Parts: sequence; structure tokens; C-alpha cells
Amino acid sequence: MRAGPWDAFWSVAVPLARPGFITGAILGVAHTVGEFGIVLMIGGSIPGKTRVVSVQIYHHVKALEYAQAHGLAGGMVLFSFLVLLALYLFNPPRRKGA
Repeated sequence: MRAGPWDAFWSVAVPLARPGFITGAILGVAHTVGEFGIVLMIGGSIPGKTRVVSVQIYHHVKALEYAQAHGLAGGMVLFSFLVLLALYLFNPPRRKGA
């Protein structure tokens, strides 16, 4: 239909790939929230300044404060559920043949 390569890319390829972009963005954020090692190595636990949930759970377990660690871990599970729910709502499954 005489569309140039860029027009075809922006009109066809990008809209078809949008669910993948949304999925990648949501899962990227969720993965970053749960990342422990890199956060601990790069400024994730500056005493009195920063505190990340995964590092805080580690400190609670190290101090044998299991109730607090369980509460934070439960909060992260709830957060993960909400991320997956958002992923499902923003990217509903497609019917075959549609």
C-alpha cells in the first residue's frame, strides 16, 4: 500500500509488539524490586540513609526477628501478586483466531 519502511514499522510492528513492551516493562520493574545482591552491593544499605525491603528482610532474619521478616516477605508476595494482576489486566490473553 506504498507505505515506507518507517511508516510500516510504526504503524504495524510497534502496535503488534506493544503487549510485549508492556509485559517487559512490568516484569522489569518487578524483578528490580526483588533484586537483592546488586542492591546490597551498590548502596542498598547505607546505615541511617537507605533501606530496601529485601535488605531489611535479610537484617531481620540475621537479628532473629522472624515476625518482622515474615511480615515484609508477605508484603513482597502481595506486591508480586498485584504486579501479576496488573500484567494480566493491561495485557489480557488473546483469543485464538482473532
